[in-house]
Amino acid sequence: MFFGLELLGLQIYWWGILSLLGGLLVFMFFVQGGQGMLFELAKNEEEKALIINSLGRKWELGFTTLVLFGGASFAAFPLFYSTSFGGAYWVWLIILFCFIIQAVSYEYRKKEGNFLGSKTYEFFLLINGILGVFLIGVALSTFFSGANFSLDSSNFVTWQNPAKGLEALLNPWNFLLGFALVFLSRILACGYFLNNIDDETLKPRFQKKILPNSLAFLVFFLTFLFWIFTKEGFAILPNGDISLQKYLYLQNFLDFPFLIGILLVGAVFILFGMLMTYKGCKKGIFALGIGSVLAVFAILLSIGIGKSAFYPSLVELQNSLTIQNASSSYYTLSVMGYVSLLVPFVLAYIIYVWNLMDKVKITKEELREDSHQY
Repeated sequence: MFFGLELLGLQIYWWGILSLLGGLLVFMFFVQGGQGMLFELAKNEEEKALIINSLGRKWELGFTTLVLFGGASFAAFPLFYSTSFGGAYWVWLIILFCFIIQAVSYEYRKKEGNFLGSKTYEFFLLINGILGVFLIGVALSTFFSGANFSLDSSNFVTWQNPAKGLEALLNPWNFLLGFALVFLSRILACGYFLNNIDDETLKPRFQKKILPNSLAFLVFFLTFLFWIFTKEGFAILPNGDISLQKYLYLQNFLDFPFLIGILLVGAVFILFGMLMTYKGCKKGIFALGIGSVLAVFAILLSIGIGKSAFYPSLVELQNSLTIQNASSSYYTLSVMGYVSLLVPFVLAYIIYVWNLMDKVKITKEELREDSHQY
């Protein structure tokens, strides 16, 4: 099956897998969005416990998706993995730290003998909910703005800025995707809470947060799309060289009309999910989730299958990474292709576990009777 494909076909296939995982990761950011709004939504300790325990049932799914994204990057595009994670290590270390303190917080917030106190761990959740998502958005934005690396003849990376990735924060255009993901995560969280928490006191607060966060998300996301569609892109010339080209990322979508279709369908689902959630519908999270996955999938897929480098070098254009020069060998991609066939089973398991955990909605009464709390 996979051994019958050409190398380029395998490279496109694996970039599609990475793009899908990226979309799923963004959907799982509803956990981070809920953490970021914890102190805005909860007015007392009981409501705070209700929100944290609702998120505590799902936080591991997002963490697992992040690990899968990193693992798939390492297996399919090792040069990208070593260049980004090995070169821009300060930004990735901070992101990793944000997710470590999230895991620690859910584990120890209610432990006996917690010398840091619950408030400290709740603040850690807030950091993960805002800073972690924002920095991932900034890191992904460098797929379009470029990064300060160069490669030698042995493909050893040299980062040309002492900030080691944090210099991306000096480019305000990178903030657009960062803020867009933060506000989208808050919208997803409201949809999730309406579906998962059965509490008439909290319900109107969830609905109230939809409008301002939706407006902020649309402003940042549409501005991000305008930026990438009008900026110079890092084009792959027929001879394999990299050159700057105006409107490249818009051209990628025009060259593959199905990408426009996926992006538009995703946008419609997101808008419909916003409306459903604003009206108090418990199923809004599913429309929001589908829309988020499709929109992110289309954007990431476009820079892999289009005539563009997916990880451009600002130091030396010809060192920019493409799916052709950054991928694993034909044999590795083929063997790992069979492993990727397990992905639908993993997704089915996630859906099964999700439905099993949500069969009974979380309430204050249930929480009082639960001996294990986050």
